[in-house]
Amino acid sequence: MIASAARWLVCETARPDAPTRLVCFPHAGGSAAFYRSWGASLTEAEVYAVQYPGRADRLDEEPPHDLVRLAAGIADALEPLADRPLAFFGHSLGAPVALETARALQGRGVPVAHLFASGSRDAPLPTGLVAEEDPDRLLEDLVRMGGTDAEMAADPIFQEVVLPYLIADGRMFHRYEMAAEPLLTCPVTTIVGDRDEDADRRPWSALSTGPVREVGVPGNHFYLIADPPYALLRQTLAAPRPGSR
Repeated sequence: MIASAARWLVCETARPDAPTRLVCFPHAGGSAAFYRSWGASLTEAEVYAVQYPGRADRLDEEPPHDLVRLAAGIADALEPLADRPLAFFGHSLGAPVALETARALQGRGVPVAHLFASGSRDAPLPTGLVAEEDPDRLLEDLVRMGGTDAEMAADPIFQEVVLPYLIADGRMFHRYEMAAEPLLTCPVTTIVGDRDEDADRRPWSALSTGPVREVGVPGNHFYLIADPPYALLRQTLAAPRPGSR
């Protein structure tokens, strides 16, 4: 992997013969480590996890504040890896980041093969939302949604390290104004827990000319911690793509 891509992308398990590269986008307050085990489990793809600035080994960098600009930087890192089909998996905040990264690549003549929008449902955009910046409330919400356990959330070191970029991610997300175009050309699969009251809402069926389907799974917003959707990913990625032989 070239040096500029190495800042943005983590690949725990190289699979040079895999037919597809699956690129995973973390949630707000998340890092590439969230997908650490996916490469070993999804043997059908070479899995890359995006490392946003301001966390983990990029902790000395400023967290992102412009979602479209963030996506453009990720697209720069991914473009040299487009010698194999790219599929995207974005969870929560990662879903619109994946959307904008796919748009950026498509504009460069690199269409994405499939976009999985996890923790996001096909619905009109909500209005009047304000970013939550109270640290105690943010931690309560994180525990309630299943993103971390209460003991870890109470740890002062965890709070010192994670809260700054969790707040910054939320601020970036709520400042993001999604344009209706350009339309994607790839299929989109949304994945939503049946107890998820915090799912991102996005009019996916109006954002792509490809087919859009919604898959319901058991669980809350962080259903994928206990039960990653490996079977769905395998089945979808193995399906013949339109125009392929």
